[in-house]
Formats: sequence, structure tokens, C-alpha cells
Amino acid sequence: MARITGLLHATFVVADLARARNFYEAILGLTVNPARPEMGILGVWYDVGPHQQIHLMQLPSPELGLQRPEHGGRDRHIALAVSDVADLIQKLEGSGIAYTLSKSGRRAVFCRDPDGNALEFVE
Repeated sequence: MARITGLLHATFVVADLARARNFYEAILGLTVNPARPEMGILGVWYDVGPHQQIHLMQLPSPELGLQRPEHGGRDRHIALAVSDVADLIQKLEGSGIAYTLSKSGRRAVFCRDPDGNALEFVE
């Protein structure tokens, strides 16, 4: 039987790639992986670990108008490891990006990218 051996990437649909790139690069500090092939749509890939990536694709949202919970932990999301949650919170606050703390008491914070995609950051 085949078994799952890892998570390779998570993909987010974004309406405005330039706006999304500003969030992922300027706020989160990710750098573009240049190996993304031409796919006929605008997008970027970011390495977030030795074998993991975040992919952004500029496409019309299939969820336009969907009501999302305020707390990202109550929505579908990805969780990313960070070295310093307090530093990330300062960056979010300095950029006017809303966030919520983990409801479990862990050193974790949730926020949304400009397209409403939920992200969790765990120290």
C-alpha cells in the first residue's frame, strides 16, 4: 500500500499577484523559487522548508463572497513554523494586518493574507 510521506506544497488562489507578493515577501520574508515553470497563469512558488513550498496562483476566486470566521484557526489554514512569534506580531502590527492568538494557549498566531487565506504561525 502506498503511504503518504510528506506535504510538498500548499496552493493559494490570489486575485492580485503583486499585492499577494508584497504580503508574502515584505511581511513574511519569503523569497521566490525561480524554478516555477511557465504554466499559462501568473503565479510564484516560495520555499518554506527543505522540501515544502507555498504556491500562489492568480485566478478568480471560486469562493467570492464566502463568509469566513474571524479566527483563522476555525477555518481551513496551513500552519508554518516560525522562530519568533513576537517578532512576527510586530511585523503584522506595523503593517496594519489583523491577527488573533491561538485559542489553545500555544505560542501561535493566525492571520490572513490579502485574499483571506488563513495562515497559522507556531513558534
